[in-house]
Amino acid sequence: MPRARTTETADRIRSAALELIAAKGVHQVSLREIAERVGVTKPALYYHFASREELVRSLVQPFIDDVEATLAPFGPGADARELLGAYFDVTYRHRDITAMIMREPSILALVDLAAAVGDWRRRMVAMLAGPEPSLSGLVRVQMAIGGLGDCTVVLPGIPGGDLREAALDAACDLLAGGPDRA
Repeated sequence: MPRARTTETADRIRSAALELIAAKGVHQVSLREIAERVGVTKPALYYHFASREELVRSLVQPFIDDVEATLAPFGPGADARELLGAYFDVTYRHRDITAMIMREPSILALVDLAAAVGDWRRRMVAMLAGPEPSLSGLVRVQMAIGGLGDCTVVLPGIPGGDLREAALDAACDLLAGGPDRA
């Protein structure tokens, strides 16, 4: 049987790591356990990922990169539904990573990605809240942004298109001050 290509092995390691970390938590999963799940030796795992932090970063970084690419075309005064829809789409695509981070936020600190997440959240708030937002406006924006990511995880059985529309309607209502407010 031919040997698996290096990228295929790294992908299998990432897949096993994501599954195990999601089930047990990042600090409760050993690299040996991940290696055994994949069917490689621990030194082989270290060939692909020099440390736990590097492995976890390889899981989270594509999500961060996709969010950055998603936000790049938007600026101040961006259409709220369009921006929030793009954000929903990226969090939905990466809902396994979103769920992992929600369950164990320390993952962001472990791989020093908290600053990146904070930066794109601040940029989104600035785009949606405007130049001189009220405290209530800032809170609504934070809740709208956070709620979109949360619903991709806590409502897993709802088809993506239905969930997207309901989440965007709710987020936009929230930004506007709620459906019952003028």
